[in-house]
Amino acid sequence: MSGGPACPTTVQHSSSNCHVTVAARLYKLHQTRALLEFCVSVFFMRARFLSTAVFLIAVLFNFPSLAASRCDVNVPTERVDLDQVSLAYQSIGRASDPALLLVMGLGGQLIHWPDEVVVALCQQGFRVIRYDNRDVGLSTWRQAPAEANLTFEVLRYKLGLPVAAPYTLTDMADDALGLMDALHVEQFHVLGASMGGMIAQHLAAMAPQRVESLTLLMTSSGAEGLPAPSAALVQLLARRSAPNREVALEQQADLLAALGSPSVTDDRQALLHQAALSYDRAFNPEGVKRQIMAILAERSRVDLLNQLRVPTLVVHGTADPLLPVMHGVHLAAHIRGSQLKLIPGLAHRFQEAFKAPLLAAVLPYLQAHREDTSHWAQIDPVATPNLL
Repeated sequence: MSGGPACPTTVQHSSSNCHVTVAARLYKLHQTRALLEFCVSVFFMRARFLSTAVFLIAVLFNFPSLAASRCDVNVPTERVDLDQVSLAYQSIGRASDPALLLVMGLGGQLIHWPDEVVVALCQQGFRVIRYDNRDVGLSTWRQAPAEANLTFEVLRYKLGLPVAAPYTLTDMADDALGLMDALHVEQFHVLGASMGGMIAQHLAAMAPQRVESLTLLMTSSGAEGLPAPSAALVQLLARRSAPNREVALEQQADLLAALGSPSVTDDRQALLHQAALSYDRAFNPEGVKRQIMAILAERSRVDLLNQLRVPTLVVHGTADPLLPVMHGVHLAAHIRGSQLKLIPGLAHRFQEAFKAPLLAAVLPYLQAHREDTSHWAQIDPVATPNLL
């Protein structure tokens, strides 16, 4: 028989003694096996505990060898091909972490999200995805129709006439949604700045069950009657063509200075350096003009915002020269349940002096919604067909 020691047949033993011997051997064998299994299980439990402890220490105390490598902003820039455009993007952090999509503003490239801000967001446990909108950076540069003319469209805008644009903010929101589809990200948080905040509003309306939270920085509802920027600032914003690199850098430095806070003195050389980084990566002034037309073509998003149901944080500066503070107040007033944080002195740029206040406003909100999927974005179904 197999399965255990048998009583020997050549030596006569009493049946009871044989059975006792076999039972004792089997008992000892089972004891040894149980002890080995216990030791193995303890070993693996300790290994799992140690790996978890090391990870938590890295996250909580910014242990550089692990947390820093996980949030490396120097990851390669990749591309994804959509139906109409190709987008350049970076994905920073673990693919298993909740995704946070960063949507940049007018003419901004993905490198305009400060690395320190991206790292801070990643270290909160987010997979941070930043990308170039169409017509800027390394993404597709669209060809405008021959009749597209920014000066003419600005005049029509001032006269209250419809503005024709090669594409819309809704198209740009569809680009962002296509990027998340290509990355197989079902649910995600969205943080948009300036024009990126306008795109983010459309994104939440287009995919209400996928957007888990909105953070809207220095942006607007686009409603009529809100304070306008000065004519001088508008002129700087529209001044995009340049005969050479040197002139282009000076123009961009002028614009950056004008968008900054009056309470901060900018270093001109630092502004020129920032402008050089942007120019050398990609310079497409015609694309920025097309983005301006997309903004002007959309009068107001108030009806859309009134029907949006999504956890939303609106952050605005009290010294914003492009979209004065009432833009943020008005925006928050039309999103039910939204929070509004005003930062004294903040203008329309990620200036060094205001990075800490911005993070202090944004990080607790994002962390509170990081694992909360009970309040997915919603739009009242009755009015949805009229929005898009």
